[in-house]
Amino acid sequence: MRCTTVLAILTGVLLYLVLGAVVFRALEAPREEGVHVMLQHALQDFLVNFTCVDKDNLQSLVEDVVEAVGAGVDTSSNSTFVSQWDLASAFFFSGTIITTIGFGNISPKTEGGQLFCIFYALVGIPLFGILLAGVGDHLGTALRKTVAKIETLFLVRP
Repeated sequence: MRCTTVLAILTGVLLYLVLGAVVFRALEAPREEGVHVMLQHALQDFLVNFTCVDKDNLQSLVEDVVEAVGAGVDTSSNSTFVSQWDLASAFFFSGTIITTIGFGNISPKTEGGQLFCIFYALVGIPLFGILLAGVGDHLGTALRKTVAKIETLFLVRP
């Protein structure tokens, strides 16, 4: 592959990652924030309405907390909301999808996010594979040229 082709593919992959990050953020952040707000209201209502904890009310609170944890909300923090789906985290997640690393502790929780993730991977994984092939081709060519230069410097031909 020519250098301009590899650079064009690299640019395409980077744009694809940014696009994925923006879409994942748009799909996942609103749900995460909504669940966080709901949990805060549930906690506030619990503290205001119940001076003595009763079994059913405690069970209701626990169910709300379980749902919030399932959505990725950190329930140990105070009411300050910090989304796991900011642009940097979504970009990182997009990168782990197309590189098939799969590292991290966030994943799409909404149906739309999960569906998008499948189709995003179907396009992104081959795109990244093509980029790796092009980069490998250039690295191999550079290595062969370097070895050839070293051989001409150090090997004496009869």
